[in-house]
Amino acid sequence: MADAHGSSAKAILYAFLANLFIAITKSAAAWYTHSGSMLAEAIHSYADCANQVLLFVGLKQSQRPPDANHPMGYGKLSYFWSFIVALLLFSMGGLFSIYEGWHKLHAPEPLNQVWVALLVLGVSICLEIASTVGCLREIAKIRRGRPFRHWLRTTRNAELVVVLGEDMAALLGLVIAFGFLSLASITGDTRFDALGSMSIGAVLITISVFIALRVRKLLVGSSAEEDLRKSLDDLISTDPGIEGVFNAITLQFGPKVMLAVKLKMKPGITIEDAVARINELERRIRQQFPEIGWCFMEPDVED
Repeated sequence: MADAHGSSAKAILYAFLANLFIAITKSAAAWYTHSGSMLAEAIHSYADCANQVLLFVGLKQSQRPPDANHPMGYGKLSYFWSFIVALLLFSMGGLFSIYEGWHKLHAPEPLNQVWVALLVLGVSICLEIASTVGCLREIAKIRRGRPFRHWLRTTRNAELVVVLGEDMAALLGLVIAFGFLSLASITGDTRFDALGSMSIGAVLITISVFIALRVRKLLVGSSAEEDLRKSLDDLISTDPGIEGVFNAITLQFGPKVMLAVKLKMKPGITIEDAVARINELERRIRQQFPEIGWCFMEPDVED
């Protein structure tokens, strides 16, 4: 899971650097052109910068070692901060964009030098594409050849889900802003600019709700990814000293997983032999699956 941490940190860094430059450029363009869509995009980019800082804080805090008060460690802190990011994306990004669009719709202002805003949006789209590609590259490192949709549906890596969601929201928002601002320039009707701002807000709210729902499952408590569970079942079932598995439970704690298994040992095995076999099985599990942070095994004769 160290690779997953590294991939998340790199994706966050790509997104932060791109959004910081974009936010400053958008702010200047919004002030110069009086564009509501551009202002909404600038606020969105500043919110994204704050979000990436929070994600990085959560990533670092989740790596704190276990202690007496938190014997399972602090892995779930990454989920907490990811949920806060979803709330900020909803409020600072989505709701503000809709408010700004509504205000511009009822109190329109003439646009000034729209080509400046379009140029900034064009450059921002290129930078955001680069950030998204960087995020997808880091995702490819940890999804182990699985189809992207399968990874997105089953992954427990909250940070990468949030960064990807932010990148997609930013890219869609830029395209929407470019389209509506172009219409406003061509037709001379500034209401298109206001509608663009409101549309951006709707996109941000939709993606923030998606992120919040995905992270909520992890906050409540989620099992390990399906592929890991299947691999663990296969390894345990092939042990020559085990007749069957009564029950196996996994629980995701950030980058680490807790495994609890109730086993049925084969008849005739002594207690000493059973203990030795279980210890050897635990050693092989930890060696083959380093993401297993805690492993509890109980031998029994019935469920």
